[in-house]
Amino acid sequence: MTTNPATTIRHSLEPIGDESFILNLGPQHPGTHGVLRIIVKMDGEYVLDADPVLGYGHRMQEKIAENMTYSQMLPYMARMDYLAALSYNQAWVCAVEKLCEYEVPDRAEYIRIITVELNRISSHLLWYGAFLLDLGAFTPFLQAFADREKILDLLESVTGSRLTYCYYRFGGVFQDITDSFLCNVMDYIKYLRERLPSYHDLVSGNVIFQHRTSGIGAITCSDAAEYGVTGPILRGTGISYDVRRNEPYSIYQRFHFEVPTGETGGCQARYTVRMQEIEQSLNIIEQAVTTIPDGPIKSKVPKIIKAPEGEVAMAVETPRGELVVYIVSRGGKTPYRVKFRVPSFSNLSIFQKLARGKLLQDVLGILGSLDLVIPEIDR
Repeated sequence: MTTNPATTIRHSLEPIGDESFILNLGPQHPGTHGVLRIIVKMDGEYVLDADPVLGYGHRMQEKIAENMTYSQMLPYMARMDYLAALSYNQAWVCAVEKLCEYEVPDRAEYIRIITVELNRISSHLLWYGAFLLDLGAFTPFLQAFADREKILDLLESVTGSRLTYCYYRFGGVFQDITDSFLCNVMDYIKYLRERLPSYHDLVSGNVIFQHRTSGIGAITCSDAAEYGVTGPILRGTGISYDVRRNEPYSIYQRFHFEVPTGETGGCQARYTVRMQEIEQSLNIIEQAVTTIPDGPIKSKVPKIIKAPEGEVAMAVETPRGELVVYIVSRGGKTPYRVKFRVPSFSNLSIFQKLARGKLLQDVLGILGSLDLVIPEIDR
């Protein structure tokens, strides 16, 4: 006999006392950032418990990967995290390159770094706007999206897409970038650096913002380790862990950049880390643009890839944290087993603990500060 998960959750959150009641957030609610349903037990305006309900958009991506060739899976990677499609694209090609021992030309590696860091900035800008919208501020949303559009224009000019990019290939990239693209990237770096102080004037130093985020949703280092959170959420607790620095991949070891960390582990710390990461990504892109070499953009790889027997795990740093692609090969054209360790799933798991005992308005702020992408969880 099977049990309906929704019924189990409903029974576990039965109202207790005269003042408690059940509040249904989602699955289509502006505070949930996607098809996420949260069943909240309330006592007045305070949250007694909050249970996320997943599965509304489950697509069996890992099983799809096991029934496709390695090349056929490339477009599907972007559908998991549509805000960081290039990070997922990079993780898949790097995993297959590691398994098959394919070489990647230097110029292709530089192009990957430039484009994936641009994608990281665009993701952080969208989070910035959406997070402030959750807190009731509309102007930062418009400001961030206007600046993000310029990045989308840049990436569209080289990838042909504005969101679900499929630009990287095994052994390199789909097509080369032009000198005009590099000039436009440098112009944007200068532009955004001049804009960032206005972001801080409008939001970071705003007393209302500080009261809404300071000390809210704090995560301790032990809780971060227990729940397996990664990315800006982990670094907001003061732990300096970034895959690009701690387990370097591609050519990140050639560039100088800092790993921003917070102290309090709360919403404000996560905000500060992401804003500083934008600046660090600009530094990485600038170094890559000024030192990019000439040469081929793709090495010779078979048209139909037959990976050797073995297994491989490849970790990359997405805007939301550590993504691990695990592939088991038995020597055929398709993987035998595939597993994705996505950051949003672990980052969401700590939400229930953070929500208990908080005001509903603070709970929505905590949820927004986690920067969740639901299709990544419901893959």
